[in-house]
Amino acid sequence: MNKTINVTRLPSGMLIATEQMKHVETISLGAYVAVGTRHENANENGISHFLEHMAFKGTATRTTADIAEAVENVGGHINAFTAREITAYYLKLLKEDAKLGVDILGDILTHSIFDANEFEKERNVILQEIGQANDTPDEIIFDYFQETAYPNQPMGRPTLGTIEIIKNLQKEDLQHYMKTHYNAKNIIFAAAGNLEHNKIVSFVQDAFKDLPHNNPITPSKALYYGGEFRKVKELDQAHIILGFPSFTFKNPLYYASVLLSIILGGGMSSRLFQEIREKRGLVYTIYAYNITHQDDGLLSIYTGTGKEHMIEIMPLLIQELKNIQKSIKPEELQRTKAQLKSSLLMSMESTNSRCEQIARHIQIYERILSSQEITAKIDAVTLDDVIQAARHIFHGKPTLTALGPIKNVPSLSSIIESLSS
Repeated sequence: MNKTINVTRLPSGMLIATEQMKHVETISLGAYVAVGTRHENANENGISHFLEHMAFKGTATRTTADIAEAVENVGGHINAFTAREITAYYLKLLKEDAKLGVDILGDILTHSIFDANEFEKERNVILQEIGQANDTPDEIIFDYFQETAYPNQPMGRPTLGTIEIIKNLQKEDLQHYMKTHYNAKNIIFAAAGNLEHNKIVSFVQDAFKDLPHNNPITPSKALYYGGEFRKVKELDQAHIILGFPSFTFKNPLYYASVLLSIILGGGMSSRLFQEIREKRGLVYTIYAYNITHQDDGLLSIYTGTGKEHMIEIMPLLIQELKNIQKSIKPEELQRTKAQLKSSLLMSMESTNSRCEQIARHIQIYERILSSQEITAKIDAVTLDDVIQAARHIFHGKPTLTALGPIKNVPSLSSIIESLSS
């Protein structure tokens, strides 16, 4: 593929990164703000997500309907998401509509008016969203897990916030939060597709000229504690997450830990899926996943099953965690490397994925990693690396969260004892 990557830093401090992909007819654009749940104070938990919603609710020159129609009139798509370390606003359009896309992103991030009626309507929407999450056990258990792993700190709080806090937030709180965090030095503007870098730079320079120039605020360090949370609830299934502290992006064993999670529970050929679902039919869903933040990481396993099966599942799960610390077959590692590399290379074909990836690389590494560099790092991982990562991770203090009919879920202390025996 014919690709060209360019990076420009404006005098304001805002960074623009683009990747030219001449073989496509579209362009993806995104403003990635380095602010999320971990930047929030206790009394404003959920404000990053609330602000993401309000950015689409009207500017000094566009109504809510104007924003939606301007994008959809040219066949484009606009959306956003809030995570623990980033809030992203992004569009996908035809290549000839690049200026329109940049103008809209600049408008909603610099000229939002926070109309009082729209504010109250969106408050109600978010309260409904929180209520829906609270009623969905395979969603809310991840919030319980995060709070147990990182108690009494921003990293442990829910991205949506709580009902009480959302009810009390005022539009002035959002305006202050936006002025504090939505500044030129805290935003990476990324674009991927059939584009010209210099034109994107010119469009961004004009559309984002009114951003404040104050310095970004560094969030507090994430402090992992681990522990146990159990909540008995009348449900058809028991939901479990068992997690362990893992590695940061820059740790030499990072890619080994990613491969470890895939071998353990990353697909239909993974150990947990084969042993617990395919051979025994004890679950519908079981998987392992690796989550990495700027200063720490977690490797966790989620499953949900009927209460009668839980007494069988946990010993099997623990045994697999012990087995993987002893041996991994060469063909297992090769298959997993192929899975990870193909996932990476397939994502490179999507302008959306590539746009987000180059922004995330800059946020983490302060540069863009090429696909060749990443695949070389994956290829360099040895069997000993993965076993070393497994021994390090599964000897760390675990976090256990259990929700539903959980009588047969063993205690955290007994899990720790089993893992060390």
